[in-house]
Amino acid sequence: MGSYVPSTGTQREEMRKAVGVSSMRELFRDVPEQMLLTEPLHIPAGMSELEVSRTMTAMAAENRVYGTVLRGAGAYDHYIPSIVKYIPAKEEFLTAYTPYQAEMSQGLLQSIFEYQTMICQLTGMDVSNASVYDGATAAAEAAAMCRDRKRRVTLISGAAHPDTINTVRTYCYGTGDEVRIVPVKDGKTDMDALGEMLTAEVSGFYVQQPNFFGQLEDAEALGALTHQAGALYIMGCNPIALAIMKTPRACGADIAVGEGQPLGLPLGCGGPYLGYMASTEKLMRKLPGRIVGETTDSEGRRAYVLSLQAREQHIRREKASSNICSNEALCALTAGLYMATMGPDGMAQAAEQSMAKAHYLARALCAIEGVSLAYTGEYFHEFVTHMPRREAVLSALAEGDILGGLPVGEDGVLWCATEKVSRAQLDKAVSIVKEVLAK
Repeated sequence: MGSYVPSTGTQREEMRKAVGVSSMRELFRDVPEQMLLTEPLHIPAGMSELEVSRTMTAMAAENRVYGTVLRGAGAYDHYIPSIVKYIPAKEEFLTAYTPYQAEMSQGLLQSIFEYQTMICQLTGMDVSNASVYDGATAAAEAAAMCRDRKRRVTLISGAAHPDTINTVRTYCYGTGDEVRIVPVKDGKTDMDALGEMLTAEVSGFYVQQPNFFGQLEDAEALGALTHQAGALYIMGCNPIALAIMKTPRACGADIAVGEGQPLGLPLGCGGPYLGYMASTEKLMRKLPGRIVGETTDSEGRRAYVLSLQAREQHIRREKASSNICSNEALCALTAGLYMATMGPDGMAQAAEQSMAKAHYLARALCAIEGVSLAYTGEYFHEFVTHMPRREAVLSALAEGDILGGLPVGEDGVLWCATEKVSRAQLDKAVSIVKEVLAK
């Protein structure tokens, strides 16, 4: 990187003299000797642009892209309208930085404002922030919002995504707080166990809807039980499912969070994704990150500004309940474009088709001898089946250009269907499973 240093050797020598040091080593004299390099790093020689392009293309070719995806578990293969991909690629948005100078960032600020508005409409909540890093981070930040000096224990359903549970646990480890996992019964949160665990030291309870096993939780009853104990209620919801389900607000949630990837973000080998967060007005000042608001300028014209940021995150960090000072602006723009393009009816259709195709797949699979549903409750677009010879089945599906469900438990498979998969593709998958189990 030496060739990219803009100053000359003479200029650097003048700077050293100005600060009163005779050498670069003296400049870093406080660094222990054992931390310094005594010889150059053993790294490969640099490559030309063409060589880098060839190398990256070869690496990308190692990725396996399936024609049919029947796996979800937190990342979902929905159809993305072309305009949703086109607009975020425009230079004005792709290269935009943090909009601290509102007068220079009206387009970016408006895109975030529109995103926040649609998230509030989707969840029924009063206020949304400008997004956080991903759904698991959003859950952990929501848990932190619930804590006070007397209540330092977070409850989380054992039916939530394992990655979400681990992220909340990591956050709590860092702050010295405690996480307790509510047991699962028949694929859902054990209501009786939750009632016993809701003690006076519990600050909040998190449940995922639909949960990791695809089951629809009794969200209203869980919320009522949580509030009876004086704790706050957090719901982590699939945003596509919210197009046809009751909103978190209608279920009594104080905070609604979730993974925004289904809202127009491609699978992308794991990211970048988006965590949405929304809450009631009462908790507005505890929302981490930033909130964009609408106002007027000195001439009465509509204008957008960063209207609320938790100042402790910037200048009193030792008192901060969150260290998030940024957001996923480009991903939020994409999600906002997706919601605007699809509209309420389009999102409802995507949800209805996903649900219908998942139920079609479940019926067809369970018609095969030895295959049965692991849980009998209602589900949205994911479900778990008992699957004999699971590894052989999934391997045969892969050979047929189909990514099968996610292995769970001893013999379970977590399947998923979205509006993107056709009936012919589902029938092909079922025939392969049937053929393998008939051998």
